[in-house]
Amino acid sequence: MGAWELVIVFIVGLIVLGPERLPVAIRTVSRWIKTAKQFGQSVQSEINEELRIHELHNNLKQAEEKGMKNLSPEIKNSLDELNNAAQSVTRSYKETDTKESKNDK
Repeated sequence: MGAWELVIVFIVGLIVLGPERLPVAIRTVSRWIKTAKQFGQSVQSEINEELRIHELHNNLKQAEEKGMKNLSPEIKNSLDELNNAAQSVTRSYKETDTKESKNDK
């Protein structure tokens, strides 16, 4: 929307809602817009994450097909990333398991 369209919307809003209710309506609409933007960003980030996981999965399949030898740098990076993720999950699981064992004693 251009500047003139905003001016026309503001004038129509002022006439229809009046000067007392117009600020409340503007705040309400701005909250709706903010909520819609946040929703769009969260959907976009989830889609990007799913695409990244799908790419990692495909790279892992390629690595397994090649017998983990003569891998391209992209596939090696994917495998390293998967190994790091697996180690971090294992580490946090061991830490939780260790804490539970100490609490049981």
